[in-house]
This record gives sequence, C-alpha cells and structure tokens, in this order.
Amino acid sequence: MKQGKLRHGALLGAALLLSACGSGGGGSNAETQPPVVNSPPPAAARACYGTDLAACNLRIYQVMVESFVDGNGGANYGVGYGPSRHNGDLQGIIQSLDHIKSLNVNALWLTPVFDSCAGQGGDDRLDATGYFACDFFNVDPNFGTNAELKTLVDEAHKRGLYVLLDGVFGHVNKVGVSKPSPEGRLPALKSGGAGYPGQLVDYGKPESLAYFREVARHWIEQYGIDGWRLDQAYQLGLDDWRAIRTEVEQASAARKAAGQQWGTLGYLVGEVWKGADEIRNEAYGPSDKPALPSAFDFPLRYGLVQALAVEESGKGGQGASVLDASWNKVENYPNHAMPNLMLGNHDLVRFGDLLERGDFDPAGYWLRHKAALSFLAARSGPITLYYGEEFGDEVPGFAKAVSGDCAAQGLCDDHVARSDGKVPGVTGFVPSGEQADLKAWLGRLLALRAAHPALYQGERVKLVADGSVYGDIKQTSAEQIVYLLNVSSTPQSYSLPVGKLRSGSALLDLQSGESLSIGGSSVTVELPPLTGRFLLLQ
Repeated sequence: MKQGKLRHGALLGAALLLSACGSGGGGSNAETQPPVVNSPPPAAARACYGTDLAACNLRIYQVMVESFVDGNGGANYGVGYGPSRHNGDLQGIIQSLDHIKSLNVNALWLTPVFDSCAGQGGDDRLDATGYFACDFFNVDPNFGTNAELKTLVDEAHKRGLYVLLDGVFGHVNKVGVSKPSPEGRLPALKSGGAGYPGQLVDYGKPESLAYFREVARHWIEQYGIDGWRLDQAYQLGLDDWRAIRTEVEQASAARKAAGQQWGTLGYLVGEVWKGADEIRNEAYGPSDKPALPSAFDFPLRYGLVQALAVEESGKGGQGASVLDASWNKVENYPNHAMPNLMLGNHDLVRFGDLLERGDFDPAGYWLRHKAALSFLAARSGPITLYYGEEFGDEVPGFAKAVSGDCAAQGLCDDHVARSDGKVPGVTGFVPSGEQADLKAWLGRLLALRAAHPALYQGERVKLVADGSVYGDIKQTSAEQIVYLLNVSSTPQSYSLPVGKLRSGSALLDLQSGESLSIGGSSVTVELPPLTGRFLLLQ
C-alpha cells in the first residue's frame, strides 16, 4: 500500500471494524529446488488440509525495497515515508540474501520495483513506495536495473527462495503509464477523484485487462518470478482476477512443462484490508467459481495482536478466545482459500511497537515475540514475516509518543514500520544478545515447521481457546502434533484429553526434547508464561 493519509483515510477503519467485531521431514536448509506443484484438492476439502500444495508451505519474508538496505550508493531516493534513510535498492537485497535464507524462510516478497517516474508526479516520497508506477515493464532506476532484478531472482533461486513481486494492477501514477507494453498495449485510466494521488485503472475497457494480463505473465516468462502479491485487490472485479490468475497459471505451467525448476509456482495473494466477509467477496469468490487462491488474513492478525499485545486502536489483553473468534475463523472463507497469516507488514505498526504501547513487563517483550511467531508456525497455509521481526524490531520512542487510539489520531500509520533493514555483516548492525537469540530461535522454529507437514498442511482439530490457553491438534495421515499456547505472563497447565489423540505412548516436545508419557484419560501439559509448545505424538 501507499503513504499514510491515503491508507487511513480510506481503510484503516478496518482495524477499528475488526476491533468492534472482536468485542461482540527435515529442515529447510536443503530446499534448493521448488517443491512439486500438485493439483488442487477436491472442492470439499480445505486447500491446505492434507494436500501437498507448495503454496501451503510458503514461509515468506517481506522487504520494503526503498527502506531495506543500501547496496548501491547511486540508486537512492533519499526521501520517503517513515524513519528509514530511504536508500534501499535491489543490490542491497542481493547482498542480504544469505541472511534471509538463514531464517529458514523459503520465499521473498518485494514491494513494487517498477518505475514510478520520480519527480514527475510531484511527490517523491510517494514515488519511493513504488505503489504508483508509470511503467510496469522496467525497474525504477532509483532501485536499480532490470538486469539487477534478474540477478536478484536468480540468486534467490540458487538459495531455494521463491520470489514474489508486488502487483499494483488497480491504480497508477498521476502521470499515467509512460510507454506501451512490449506487445504495444496501454491500460485505460480514469480519475480517482479529488485528492487521490494517482489515477485508477478502468477495467470497464478491455484494454486494461489485456495490459495487466501481459504484465502478470511477462515477469514469469522472462524473469522466472514465482508469483504476485496483489495490492488493493478490491480494485479489480473477480472476473478480472480469474483472467489474471489463468494467465499466471498458464505461464507457470508452461515453464514447468519446459523443464524449468523455478517460475512454476504461480502463487497469487491478494490484499483486502477489511473483514472476513469482504475478503471472501472481493478476493476469493465463491467455492463454485474461485477467484484468487490466497489472501492475507487480516482478521486473525488482529486477533493475534489483541491476545498478546495492544493493537493500533488500543485494544489488547483479550485472552486466548480472540484467537478463535467468530470474526477470524478460517471457516469464514471458502474451501479453496489459503489464508496467509502475518504479524506485520509495511502498512501496519511493528509488533514491537504494539508491545511497548501495552506497557508490559519488559522481560516479556521477547517472549511475546516468540509466542506470536509460534502461532504463525502452527497455522496451516502460507505465512509471512516482515523484515526486522527476526530481531524484534521497533521504532525508538514511538510508543511513548502516542496514547489511546493512535489509529484515529493518524499516528499509527504505515510510516511507522518503514525503518532501515538490520542485516549483520551487511549494514553494520550488531544484534544484542536478545536480538541474536530471537533470530536463532526463529530459524529453528521455521525449520521445525518445514520438517513437519502437520504444521503447514495439517487439518486443525480445536482443543481450547479460553482464558489464557489456546490449543489445536494439527494432523495429517502421517502425524499428529498438539500445539498449545499460553498467552499470559503466569504459568498455566492444560489437561489434554487422550481420547482426542490417535494411538501413541508419548508426546515429544519438538523444541525442548521433553517426553510426556501418555497414560489414563488425560495428559497434563505445563505451559510456561507466554510460550507455545509443539508436541508430536509418538
């Protein structure tokens, strides 16, 4: 998304809306080739329950290109929204790939890299975001070159990382689209109204869909990208998304048929920063006529923050029940949906700042990060991390500068999260003991997730979401894993009904190695403060 005034004027009410609703086999280090992409599951099954769809195992790392890492002193904006120096570029991302891979993620999402005609639209800060492009077939020279993007994609693939580009197919720069596509196309445009910082794409004219179908397939065919994150997906109709999805899947299938290892995934994830009904109606479409296969799970993200921190509206301390509330259940979506859960992104306030707003015991700061990340790791379907979360990043002084509903005050804006990237060995950043511990712990957690299909494609059997304890059984035909989370700062225990489990003699804690013997009708599981446990049935 874009700069703050546009976001909050149009959409951050979604955060308040969600709050109101709330009140009623082996680690991934060896992943140097993409998984096999199989056919979708039957309509009666949930997309990521028991099926080997590669997208269900996506562990995505997002970077904001203009604010991440400066690798080329000659390719800079130098201005932008937020606390970074705004000198990020493609070369900086290339230099950071080893760090990114060390987290055991397997995909990289870049915010828009296309040319924004800097200086021509009157707002260099807006151009730096990349979200109002003027040329969708060339890289912004303030980020680098087309050749550097190809190098980035190839180097990421060598490390076993998919690459997702950010597709802004509903609006363009104020100056319009500066040149035709390689096949001679231009989209039709229309005014966004008074105060809108760009122009809207007019999908009432057939040339618009034709243009963006070409955009969608071009970067797959020519650069081998693995899919698209789709900005403000509600700006296109479902039939438009169906057509673009077909284009993407056909281009990806053609690469696979040609024996290509990469550029065959064809993943699409939409951004609809609203409630579950809108996400279903504006991104997924109905079960009998699917549109997009995946969308970001904003409702559950707000539930997670309400349980462990204080969200942008000021709401927090809601206990475990908010992790399985009527407004954030996966059952709100059609069966083909692959909700993509995240903790933060470039439009949201960093989780660290939301923790500091809650005035929690400072000793719990790092435990709350681990608790939230464990919840992501236990969720079936794709998940996304925002750069800096591996170090518990926060903006110094931000929490003390706001009070009450910072969203309504316009202070919890997207600028808050757009800080400089922290990459040891690249940016001069040296992590503290706590930061280094969180980073190492996250790497082990994501390797654990990659090693156990029950975590990323397991059917969820609810155990508990009450008081301070949340729990699921995650199961495939081959394994059962019990996930339990204590969202409080005091020890808890949970009496696990043995009748919910298949036959077994013990539960193995996949992180600590502790073994819990199974005997009688229940097993008592101790839950330290702010801790998630992963227990494998043996």
